[in-house]
Amino acid sequence: MTDAAATGPVRPDATTEPPRTTEPPRTTPQPSDDAGPATDTAVLRALKKIRVPQTRRNRELGLLVFAFVINGAAIALVQLGAAGRLDPKFLIYLGGLTALVVALHIVLRLRARDADPFVVPIATLLTGIGLAEIYRIDVAVHVHGWAAYSTRQLAWAGIALVGAIAVVLLLRNYRVLFRYTYIAGFAGVFLLLLPIVPGLGAKANADVWVRLGFFSFQPGELAKIALGIFFAGYLVRTRESLTSTGTRFLGLTWPRARELGPILVVWAVSLGIIVLQRDLGTGLLIFGMFVAMLYVATGKTSWVVLGVLLAAGGAFLASRILPYVGGRFENWLNAFDPAVINATGGSYQLVQGIFGLAQGGLIGTGLGQGRPYITPLSQSDYIFASLGEEIGLIGVFALLCLYMVFASRGIRIGLAGQDDFGKLLATGLSFTIALQVFIMVGGVTRIIPLTGLTTPFLAAGGSSLVANWIIVALLLRISDAVRNRPRVVIG
Repeated sequence: MTDAAATGPVRPDATTEPPRTTEPPRTTPQPSDDAGPATDTAVLRALKKIRVPQTRRNRELGLLVFAFVINGAAIALVQLGAAGRLDPKFLIYLGGLTALVVALHIVLRLRARDADPFVVPIATLLTGIGLAEIYRIDVAVHVHGWAAYSTRQLAWAGIALVGAIAVVLLLRNYRVLFRYTYIAGFAGVFLLLLPIVPGLGAKANADVWVRLGFFSFQPGELAKIALGIFFAGYLVRTRESLTSTGTRFLGLTWPRARELGPILVVWAVSLGIIVLQRDLGTGLLIFGMFVAMLYVATGKTSWVVLGVLLAAGGAFLASRILPYVGGRFENWLNAFDPAVINATGGSYQLVQGIFGLAQGGLIGTGLGQGRPYITPLSQSDYIFASLGEEIGLIGVFALLCLYMVFASRGIRIGLAGQDDFGKLLATGLSFTIALQVFIMVGGVTRIIPLTGLTTPFLAAGGSSLVANWIIVALLLRISDAVRNRPRVVIG
């Protein structure tokens, strides 16, 4: 027996090489600090290659096809009912507008695939129904070519859709608007003051029009978007001071006197619009938008109560001091008084609209079968009454349901927003559409005094159509960011 055998097997120390085997040793990769990001990047690249069904965009496409069919059928029924024959020329023009909507849908598939699928179809359907009724009135009064409201409305609809596509393409991140809060505020005030600049304002019942060369527009429609951006950014910055503890009275927590500055300033600006421009509708709309956004920012019901009291007090003062506002209240309270009907600027228009709604009844006279053209401004201020005569109570209820869904989707986008700025902007713009519908429909049906606003998407008016489609584009961008990016708090 040798010494090695006696002492047992020799264990290799740290300097002894291990015995070689025929099978190579298996190596396990050790994690490093750089492996995590590299692995995540590889996974993201692999996921991008997977073709995930775009359920939201497919749903939107199905709804758009439905809207296209309804719009085309409405134009055809108008032509058969009012003219007794089909005119393929206007249907071809409508096809061009349809192509622009399809282009917007394709852009959303490529750049905002998670955007809300209901907003574009609703706006498309409302725009088409309004265009059909405007075209019906043009056929009745034998107006064709560029002089026809429907032709200009069709052109403005194309411009509005191009603007919406541009906003979706260029505004990749809506949060950049937060940087331009005060610039947006100055721009909104500047747009509101344009109609009273000598040489720019166009003569009308209210000083809200600006004429530039061969066309005119209402800068107040764009001002509401700029002011909406300003209100959202301002309230994000000052929310903590506005939500501080105040005096509790009648079950509500009321703000302190030093916190009333913002709402009083906006109230004064709204009264200035009513006084200087004789525009009751825009002043009420801007003040209502600010109060709604103030409530969303603070959660205090007392701000809403104060807003309603200030609005009622301002309306009462304006009716006593300004003759044209007093005339609106007189037409509202004594609409069927023969002296008021026959007076200059009296209630003749209001009464004719109410008679048209009564003539429509439950199911309407049918597109092209009524006489909505009897009512003055039936294609703009009284487009709702014109539609009520021809599609009846059921039809206008369907339109109001579309507006309700549109506003609820916008508010839902805001409540699910990633940051306070997006929440306030989405809810503020959506509430503006809803409030504008209430003001116009309430005025036409004699629930409230009539104002000079337009019914969104339906009424003839290029400025309103462009502004409302820009609102659609902003809601699309915000809704896409809600589902596509992590939650971030700004402010």
